Amino acid sequence: MCKSKNCFMQCELEDAGNIDRTMSEEEKNTEGRWNGVFPATTTQFKSDGSLDIEATLKHLDVLVDGGVHGFVMLGTVGENCSMEVAEKIDLLQATVDHLGGKVPVLSGVAEYTTAQACRFAEAAKQTGVDGLMVLPAMVYKTDVRETVTHFREVAKATDLPIMIYNNPVSYGVDIKPETFAELADEPRFTTIKESSEDPRRITHLRNLCGDRYQLFAGVDDLVLESLILGIDGWVSGLVNAFPVENRLIWDLVGADRFREARDVYRWYTPLLQLDVHPKLVQYIKLAVDECGYGSELTRAPRLPLEGEERERILAIIRHGIETRPNPADFGMENSVQPILT
Repeated sequence: MCKSKNCFMQCELEDAGNIDRTMSEEEKNTEGRWNGVFPATTTQFKSDGSLDIEATLKHLDVLVDGGVHGFVMLGTVGENCSMEVAEKIDLLQATVDHLGGKVPVLSGVAEYTTAQACRFAEAAKQTGVDGLMVLPAMVYKTDVRETVTHFREVAKATDLPIMIYNNPVSYGVDIKPETFAELADEPRFTTIKESSEDPRRITHLRNLCGDRYQLFAGVDDLVLESLILGIDGWVSGLVNAFPVENRLIWDLVGADRFREARDVYRWYTPLLQLDVHPKLVQYIKLAVDECGYGSELTRAPRLPLEGEERERILAIIRHGIETRPNPADFGMENSVQPILT
């Protein structure tokens, strides 16, 4: 197996003329009912710190070729809070224009006040995105009444479908199943990204709300557990570097091939655990760089990794690249295609 840094760089797929990467009718997502693997996509920057839209779009092409079902732009991994509003809108517009409806595009909404979130939601809509992933207000930790009001006000500001992002570990606001039941009367809330690190929430939400919401897993190293409990999608960080492998797990579970999915998951877990660290953005971007799909550059206050930490994370990434599974070994070569040189 090739072990060079650029072994898996994006380029022509073998027999590209015979491969149709367009989503099937079953995979197309309409009316905010999304399914499948959605990268929380990185945002690429130039060496001077400026936004690199061209490099970001090239990375999106790699992910589409790897079989992802949609994108969440400007999430945590996309460094939303490190970007100016004008930059965010420029990136969203370029993304929508570039993809041309090939897969759904959602935009993160992570602002400091409810009013700012409402304004950004409306501005994002004008770019043509298919939906929004809305976070609680940043910095201030809202109580339940304030949280409910925040999300309802954003829903009033747009007619786009909304994925509510619950990540109490990172953002200090826990939207519990009972609160989602309270929010169920708002039709714009179609989806939950559940990142509480408690897979029991999936069953609790299903028991309490039925199929009212699409449920997406948001913690990479709990995804197999979440898939078995019954989810509709996976917003992933490590998919930025390993799109084929994410899709492989998704398809194996979809085919009830749990033993094989478990084997792939065990290979993947050391990489997936990079998603649950405070430096997840640096770790994921380093993996993207090592696979040849983009740059590891982040915006301050995030700084490049160095010293022992950098070597330790690189060792995990390089081992994963060297030992990665081949979809053909699972008879999945018609479902996902390895990115080859």
